[in-house]
Amino acid sequence: MDSWILMILVIIPGVWSGDWRVTFKSHCALKGESVLIKCEYDYPYGHIVTSVSWSKAKLVSGHWRLFSLSSLPSPPDHKYVGNYRGDCSLEIRNVQHTDEGGYFFSFVTTLSRWRSKTYSYLTVKDLIADVPSTVTEGDDVRLTCMSGCPTATTIVWFKDGELIQNPVFKARREDTGSYYCATWGQERVRSASVALNVQYAPKNVTLTVSPSGDVRRGSSVTFSCSSHASPPVTQSGYSLYKDGQLISSGLNHTISDMQPNHSGWYHCQARNNISRMDGPMNTRVSVDPPDVVVGSSVNLTCSSVASPAADNYTWYKRTDSLRSTSLLQVGSGQVLSLQVVEKSHSGAYLCVARNSLGENNSTEVLLTLKEMAYGRQPLQALPVLAGIGASVFLTFVIILFFWRKHRDTEKKQTGEPDFSFSGSSNSTSNEESESVYANVYMLPHSLPPVTAAQDITSAPQRNSHYEHDVLIEDEVTYSAVTIKPRNPSHLNNRVPQNPRSRPEEHDVIYATVVKSS
Repeated sequence: MDSWILMILVIIPGVWSGDWRVTFKSHCALKGESVLIKCEYDYPYGHIVTSVSWSKAKLVSGHWRLFSLSSLPSPPDHKYVGNYRGDCSLEIRNVQHTDEGGYFFSFVTTLSRWRSKTYSYLTVKDLIADVPSTVTEGDDVRLTCMSGCPTATTIVWFKDGELIQNPVFKARREDTGSYYCATWGQERVRSASVALNVQYAPKNVTLTVSPSGDVRRGSSVTFSCSSHASPPVTQSGYSLYKDGQLISSGLNHTISDMQPNHSGWYHCQARNNISRMDGPMNTRVSVDPPDVVVGSSVNLTCSSVASPAADNYTWYKRTDSLRSTSLLQVGSGQVLSLQVVEKSHSGAYLCVARNSLGENNSTEVLLTLKEMAYGRQPLQALPVLAGIGASVFLTFVIILFFWRKHRDTEKKQTGEPDFSFSGSSNSTSNEESESVYANVYMLPHSLPPVTAAQDITSAPQRNSHYEHDVLIEDEVTYSAVTIKPRNPSHLNNRVPQNPRSRPEEHDVIYATVVKSS
């Protein structure tokens, strides 16, 4: 009989040898990770475990009370991974601060029940990202991740959700953003986000002119400055310059009555607590410049800002050829004066300013010329106009000649006397009297008033006047048509000699057009 009892005790599962005990230890876990509370328990002979449970101690009204994990708000995150034969381990997933506290293990056997006299305390900590809040561009930056729990896991860093490779770097403006650290493989175990602000001097300083393009005289123009900076440039941090001279301070500047003296090169300067930066001097404002016409007078002025002041100015004109481009020196001094502008003066000009420390050149200024309106044409057009007038007159004279010849022929046929010629019998006088002169005058743009004592036909053959400070000499072009006889003896047979009559001249026609010099 005793042998049968012994056999039964051996084959019944769940029977353990020993005293009542539960063994476990406390744990430290990071928020968001999973923790395994390892636990072992023992009980006397003859007991079979029928149920197990974990409870958590909570402080209520100053007294600790135990609550079963099944009654807690998040039971799915607690999982019993032990058994009924000595393993009482508990797994807690996605640990939160509410999971912190003391945990007790209890079990019930066929003969009794037992609860651990001690507890396993779970401490929950956060990963803490140590990031400098503000740095200046170019500073060294070291990102540090701190944990209240000893951990052997690898720490990784993220910026704006993107993994970064090195937590030590030199700050750039692009490094501004939100950083957090996490454990490798458990990215949900992460720190709170911390902002890194990289401050830098103003960049991309620009000037906007409204309206853009050439500005009409008397109109209103607004200049607006902008930049990228950290911290941002305040309104008082902007300055507007014209040709290197300070015009005003502020984000916007308006000139309500633009005049030619407002033309020039404008740029903005921006400053913050880091540094200041000048924008490019590439904004040219032109105020309705007067037309530069051939024959007018133009002054080009070179200005500079230097210390010591520039004491030497040289002017150059760019000359272009098919093979090369070169600079031709055309003058010196701060002002280049073109008293009489010609077509050859058109082109690009620049000046070079020098002082004892060095030299620098200006940007190029393009001089574009415009032809004068009718009545103010260049002198080159005068011969052309004279030639046209002479041609018209010659045509008229030829028609007149043939008409007269035809009329004389009809008179011969009818026997009518010819009274169309009169004058001296002297041949020289006859030839001169048959000379017809056409005087073509290129009148000046404005004639002096004619008085009773003046005769416009008695004006000198060359006349001078000034137009736009340009001396324009008018030319007088003569068209002379002379009719000479082909056979003088023929005339003697036709009409009796009369000292008061002059011979009829026929057939030979020639024209002389003379350009006065």
